Amino acid sequence: MTEHHRRPWRRLLAVITAALTATIGALVAPAGPASAFAPKTPPLSTPWTNQVSTTNPLPEYPRPQLTRPDWQSLNGIWQFAGTSNLNTPPVNQNLGEEILVPYPIESALSGIMRRQDYSYYRRTFTVPTGWSGKNVQLNFGAVDWQSKVWVNGTLLGTHEGGYDKFSYDITSALRSGSNEIIVGVWDPTEGQDIPVGKQRINRGGIMYTPYSGIWQTVWLEPTNPARITRLDTTPNVSAGGLDLIVQAANASGQSVTAQVLSGGTVAGTATGTVGSSFRISVPNAHLWTPSDPFLYDLKVTLASGDAVGGYFGMRSLGMAMLGGVLRPTLNGRFVYQLGTLDQGYWPDGISTAPTDAALRFDLEQQKALGFNMVRKHIKVESDRWFYWADRLGLMVWQDMPALGSGKEPSAIGRTRYEKELKELVDEHKGITSIVQWVPFNEGWGEYDAGRIADLVKSWDSTRLVNHNSGSNCCDSDPDPGNGDVIDDHMYVGPGITRAPSATRIAVNGEYGGLGLRVAGHEWPTAGKFAYEWLPDSNALTSRYVQITGKLVDLINGNGLSGSVYTEPTDVEEELNGFFTYDRQVQKMDFARVREVNLRVLGAANGTTLSTNKLASLRVTTPGYTGNYLRHREGAARTDAISASSAATDRQDATFYVRPGLASSSCYSFESRNFPGQYLRHRAYRVYKEANDGGSTYNADATFCARPGLSGGGTSLEAYNMAGYYMRHRNSEVWMDANTGGSFNDDATWAVSPALWKSGADLTVGQNRSFRVTTPGFDTRYLRHREGLARTDVIGTGSAATDRADATFTVRAGFADSSCFSFESVNYPGQYLRHASYRLQKASNDGTTTFQQDATFCAQPALNGGSGNVSLESFNYPGYFWRHYGEAVYVATNGGGNTWDNPGSFAADATWNNATPLG
Repeated sequence: MTEHHRRPWRRLLAVITAALTATIGALVAPAGPASAFAPKTPPLSTPWTNQVSTTNPLPEYPRPQLTRPDWQSLNGIWQFAGTSNLNTPPVNQNLGEEILVPYPIESALSGIMRRQDYSYYRRTFTVPTGWSGKNVQLNFGAVDWQSKVWVNGTLLGTHEGGYDKFSYDITSALRSGSNEIIVGVWDPTEGQDIPVGKQRINRGGIMYTPYSGIWQTVWLEPTNPARITRLDTTPNVSAGGLDLIVQAANASGQSVTAQVLSGGTVAGTATGTVGSSFRISVPNAHLWTPSDPFLYDLKVTLASGDAVGGYFGMRSLGMAMLGGVLRPTLNGRFVYQLGTLDQGYWPDGISTAPTDAALRFDLEQQKALGFNMVRKHIKVESDRWFYWADRLGLMVWQDMPALGSGKEPSAIGRTRYEKELKELVDEHKGITSIVQWVPFNEGWGEYDAGRIADLVKSWDSTRLVNHNSGSNCCDSDPDPGNGDVIDDHMYVGPGITRAPSATRIAVNGEYGGLGLRVAGHEWPTAGKFAYEWLPDSNALTSRYVQITGKLVDLINGNGLSGSVYTEPTDVEEELNGFFTYDRQVQKMDFARVREVNLRVLGAANGTTLSTNKLASLRVTTPGYTGNYLRHREGAARTDAISASSAATDRQDATFYVRPGLASSSCYSFESRNFPGQYLRHRAYRVYKEANDGGSTYNADATFCARPGLSGGGTSLEAYNMAGYYMRHRNSEVWMDANTGGSFNDDATWAVSPALWKSGADLTVGQNRSFRVTTPGFDTRYLRHREGLARTDVIGTGSAATDRADATFTVRAGFADSSCFSFESVNYPGQYLRHASYRLQKASNDGTTTFQQDATFCAQPALNGGSGNVSLESFNYPGYFWRHYGEAVYVATNGGGNTWDNPGSFAADATWNNATPLG
């Protein structure tokens, strides 16, 4: 029981005070609870939990895009009470509890830490004397979900929407001295058809604790009666300026002057009219990129005197056909969008970061890990979050918070959704870092997706629109085919099921979800969740490196243009983070994470190639994108080659990418079917020739990867002839300097997955047996028994059935003829295939899944040895036949399954291609 309830006489005093107030027209603020306020103890504490001020929390100016010099924060301790409705505001009444604004009611930092459908907040304030003669605005960053606001008993309005900011001009309701604010809040969460994102009253798994009430900064500011309310900034790089629309209140038709500043120096000035677009020249613009996130300052002044500050980055967004693949562009070039699924949850503040430093930390860490993009997942953050994304250089995919999942939204739900979606777009048009709008996620609350995508595009034509991230998944309606993005989700992945089209780029909007438990740093509930569990930090890191490394082939071979890893931090039961939920423990080796992330970005911009792997070099010149570089009769040339071409043609167009013979920072290309012979230039022409070991040959056979001259792919510059690039000319391949015309396209190559995927040879039609090579077990052979693959000791004296079970006929691979399928000799029509990672014998049912599961690519033995081979899964690259505890699996070194154990992996995944036993 509070001090207030223990002393009934204080209730009487409150009644007397209210009567006096009505008589003399001045509020005497009632006393609050006597005990000192303290936040509750959160289930987990972050490094910033104890840094939260109870007198001035989140003191930073909350609106970096519309700054004024004078303002007053109302963050801090307010009175609080639960209620059953919002019909009777407690004017001039003490409330029995205290809450720390702006932390949501359910959070520990708020001091309440419970669910409350209906609530009242109350506090008093005094307007600074220096604001005399000004209008006073009361601003709310966000209140979830419906709010009513009273000042001195006057109802100012009702607002609905949990993620958008709103304001009231409270000038007419003010009086001298102390003033009273009451905020009533109703938040039904999923009890009503409203945008809720991942909030659930019945939380758990991938759904989280709801957040209610005031959860972003509340503040006052003095303004002129005619005041600027929003700056809609659109950088127009091609026109050399910033397009600006100034939104204002009580200023219709007024002229407005805008100045662009760089380092305090005026770079451009222009005058326009409120509500109409006008352009400020920005000559020789310093462009914003993730690697160089340069921002200009902006000052805007109404003719009547109101003036605000802001900022923007000069950058262009678009799509372009590059190398035969539609790509998103930033400043006219393809920049692969490598991001994380940032959900914006905190164990102490739930939706609200405890401090601005904490808010910045999450983004800084993602940038430090090598990411250049963040997908803000079905939540809208404060303006400060977007400021840090702009300042640090992280592109943003901005999701719309979803309606409830698993049901069709009602008519009122759709109206609410579209209203809040419009607010999201309008309020964030000036955010430089936002490159994509995402109205729906995995079909949650999805309806009219094609119409909604077009609607968003009509509101903002400058950014890409992704109608539904994960449209291959879950609750999704059929893909309407419009918007700018094809977005698949694939766990663990990564991967995509659909290629980019002539009008839509392809991205993998979610993959990963690798989990690791860290005792003492977990949310204290049961039901922990991850898409794949790893036993320790080293295994987790290795698995991340492995799956993320696959993006390289997806970028070059499948046209992938962006990917989103789940996720930066653990969130409640979800334990998929780089950090634990409390941000106290790094769960991976961050140096290794950064290295593979930079390798992916390098592969996308053409500067980094994966070494000691097979690849093919595809022409990117429009009209010739089905041609590949190949050797024929010693000379390099380009021919049209496909998966149905002759084996010799596909092999001739396949090369091992090796570290450069003359410099390991560059590359050499070894013929797949003529080992020891490399591409080299001689008298400017490119040939395949044997390595003579000389320094001239080594230099001639070394090429340095450069960003594609055409804006995508890779250009290969001669190591020993600066400015000369490998280019195709009349089907021949030469080293040329830039001759203009189609040179940039002709000298740009897509380093694609190999046309011939097997690096080792097996003879189709032969019967073979596969002997274990692991020392101590090398008398065992792979065989099927009761349908499952395993290893047993088998020799020439073994039973005929055992020897037949260990014998297979090599067939051309069902899914790719450059790989192989293995038919049982004693069960014709049945083949080795993997299912749930276990290798087994099964009948060919003709399905695509079976054909892929039953196809394996022969590779040079992981553990070496004459006559040995390793067999890699066609549809699980990086997974090989591996015997483990007598059973045989498709396994990956250091993966999340028991049979992925790295101990003796190379030996266990190496098989002797033996004379058939049966």
